[in-house]
Formats: sequence, structure tokens, C-alpha cells
Amino acid sequence: MRVKVGFLGVGAQKAGTSALDAYLRTHAGLCMAKVKEVHLFDDDQNYFKRALGGFADYHRHFAPTSSSQLVGEITPAYMYWNDAPRRIWEYNPAMKLIAVLRNPVTRAYSHWNMERDRGREPLAFWDALQAETARLRASAPYQNRTFSYADRGFYMGQLRRIWTFFPPEQVLVLRYEELQQEPDAMLRKVFGFLGVEPLPPIPPQEVHVRPYPRRMAQREWEYLRDLFEFEVRSLERALAWDCAEWLDRPADLAEES
Repeated sequence: MRVKVGFLGVGAQKAGTSALDAYLRTHAGLCMAKVKEVHLFDDDQNYFKRALGGFADYHRHFAPTSSSQLVGEITPAYMYWNDAPRRIWEYNPAMKLIAVLRNPVTRAYSHWNMERDRGREPLAFWDALQAETARLRASAPYQNRTFSYADRGFYMGQLRRIWTFFPPEQVLVLRYEELQQEPDAMLRKVFGFLGVEPLPPIPPQEVHVRPYPRRMAQREWEYLRDLFEFEVRSLERALAWDCAEWLDRPADLAEES
């Protein structure tokens, strides 16, 4: 493939990136990777091996039908991964990046539920939150993909890493609620950002929706709300967003803990 990958969906995990990937695949002007989540720029163990030979291994994941197609992929770990922004910049400093942010409280619970459903997480959510720091430390020097429930929700540090390498005009930051509730409006922003024609209205998509074993308990929500309050306020200032609802107490919290 002679054309470089020109855009990436970089996260956040559990913030609708599977639905976004499905939407983008409907646009004839875009060539998406053959699979979602190629995991090149977050592959610490094999990155340099896979990057040899002009990224031939990476480019095998794409099959554009014309040189006019914009080539891209979505791997939601890229935003969280410490070295990914620098690696992406070294590959293509003109890369356009799309980040979708979800309430970090509900994102953490959804992440835990996914790992529980996959059989990777034996702990209850509260216990997993209390064990997270030790689990992350045990993974050093690498980041922990599985048990980083709260850690992935500290978006400001992740965005600052991205902005260190890419100017704001190359980074589109969106809200998960918009993808859920107003997908057409959000897609118009995405297509405009990518420089391709907008599409007619698209039916809403739900991808990888998993049932929960129970509602989040009150002490779990309170713990995460306290953990993320300053982070959410920082996001509001940096992005000129109103995220007050992210910190509002849900009406359906379970009383058990």
C-alpha cells in the first residue's frame, strides 16, 4: 500500500468506538482496516519489529480500492498508551486523530463488565477497584490492558500527550453521549474533520452491548465520583464542555455494596 494511514480513532475504550467503526465503514470515501483494533502503536513488545520494512505488516491490514480513499483504523488503546502518540507522529505527523470521551465513572464499570463477561476478571467491581493500583504496579514496565478500569478514565493526561505531538486542528474530541443520542450530528463533524462528503442519515447502531450482572452500587459510584471530580472539572475547562451530568448521582444505584 503506497498511501499512508491518514486517520485513527484512538479511544476511549468502552466509549462507542465499535459503533463509530461500523458507521465509518459505510462511507465509500473511507478505507477502514480489515479488522477493528490493529494494535500497532500500542504493541510495546513487537512494535519495532512490526514497523520494519516501511510498516509493511501494518499496511497489510488495508485494501484501498483507489488512491482517493482516506485510509484509517480504530484502536481505542492508542489514546491510553504512553508511547502511542509519539509512534503515531513518527509514522505520519499529518495524522488526524478522533477521540470519543465517556463519563469515566460509567466507563470504568463498563470496562469491568466486559472483562468479567470475557472470563478475565474474577473480582467483584468494588474489589477490582481496590486492587487496581497493585495490579497496575505488577504490570510494570508495561501498562495493564485488562485491569485499568479507573486509570483509563484520566483523560487529560492522555490528551496532553496527544497535543504534545499533534496540533488541535488534527485532533477531534467528541462526547460519547452525542454518538449515542445524535449519531448523525456527530458523524457530520467526523466527516467534515476528515474532509469527506457527509452521508444521508444512518440508522443508529449498537455494537458489543453486554448485559450487566447488577447496577453499580452506591459506594462504588461515590468512590469513582470522588476520584474523578477534579479530572472532570479539568476537562470542562480544557474543552469548554459542561460535564455536570457525569458527576450527578444516578437514580438507579444499588444500595448493596
